[in-house]
Amino acid sequence: MNTMLLREEDAEMTLGEFLKEELFPDRSATLFGIPVNPSFVTAFWLTVGLIVLALVFRFLVYPHFKQDVPGKFQCLVEKAVEAVERFMADKSPHSNVLIGMVSFAACFYIGLGSLCEIIGIRAILVDINACIAVAIVGYGTMLIGGIYGNRFKGAMGVLKDFSMLLSMSFRLFGAMIGGLVMTELVYYFPMMRWGTPVLVGVLFTVLHALVQSYVFMTLVAMFYGEAVEPRFLNGTSVRQKKIKLSKKSKQGA
Repeated sequence: MNTMLLREEDAEMTLGEFLKEELFPDRSATLFGIPVNPSFVTAFWLTVGLIVLALVFRFLVYPHFKQDVPGKFQCLVEKAVEAVERFMADKSPHSNVLIGMVSFAACFYIGLGSLCEIIGIRAILVDINACIAVAIVGYGTMLIGGIYGNRFKGAMGVLKDFSMLLSMSFRLFGAMIGGLVMTELVYYFPMMRWGTPVLVGVLFTVLHALVQSYVFMTLVAMFYGEAVEPRFLNGTSVRQKKIKLSKKSKQGA
């Protein structure tokens, strides 16, 4: 867990021991009396918080939205939703409702799960299990989209790219660990403890959270768009294909 000043026992550690403790912490945290990884505690309470906020928004805030004269907050929410809809329509024009909801939720989860590091709470995605779980959600969404859009062929198209699941998991884990190591190195060296942690720790964490959220959302939306893309030709497409083939045959002759 990040701290702005090192403890005395940390100062006596070697660099390797210090990084090992940060990357593989002991199960010192507890959740309902059960010893768990500190990242799991963060993930649990962040998930509960997001669910509560979603319910509050749906049942207490949304009913007060007006169609004729929207307020400032309503305009801000509508602009954000429209931006996500346009982004998803560009990446997945054939079907984008499901992937829009999943990507929007994953973007919040990754972003807030990384920003919590600023206040000294261990980030969620520095645990490989969390990265695998997020990747499984994204991959499962692609599989559902493939089945919905192209039935058996769509499912097989997603399943044959099983390496995509591993790629998304370890890419996200590597990026988050890289950010953690860079930040912790700033805290480790005495000459960089004054002023630098504020600049690097805050700005780098914010930038890292935004970039990783955007990258994951983009990758999932693109692969989902490929999975739901129609894999059959309608009458117009067949005629166009025949015209192109006839032109090529004439040119060849």
